[in-house]
Amino acid sequence: MWLYHRFPLSLREVEELMLERGVSVSYETVRRWCGKFGQRYASALRRRRPRPGDKWHLDEVFIKINGRLQYLWRAVDQDGNVLDILVQKRRDKAAARRFFRRLMKKTRTVPRVIVTDKLRSYGAAHREVMPSVEHRSHKGLNNRAENSHQRGSVNGR
Repeated sequence: MWLYHRFPLSLREVEELMLERGVSVSYETVRRWCGKFGQRYASALRRRRPRPGDKWHLDEVFIKINGRLQYLWRAVDQDGNVLDILVQKRRDKAAARRFFRRLMKKTRTVPRVIVTDKLRSYGAAHREVMPSVEHRSHKGLNNRAENSHQRGSVNGR
């Protein structure tokens, strides 16, 4: 069950891996185990995940998906850990607000500081969603998030 929840494997792949180790179980047995113990195990994995830092770097980048221009929104903490990624059609206040809310819901925390580039949508959404959080908007300060987009960077994988 650990293999199924920890890695992107199918039930049949888990069955084959177990067979290689000398344990004969069917994929149906693995499915039943996941149904019985899966929620408890997934919760334990979530608890062990490192806590995000209190300084978040936010950025968006243009990407093409099926020939259509999309925006990849990304949040990274001060240690370089990716907090969340979201693809949206727009780059306006509503899109930034949606990203902020999703980010806070996923991390279950509110940052001390957010660092963004000079996109005005961040400021407008910031004032609505988390007005008590300090917002630093400067081109040079957001290098942590900018570098995480690049190929071959440690955080971009």
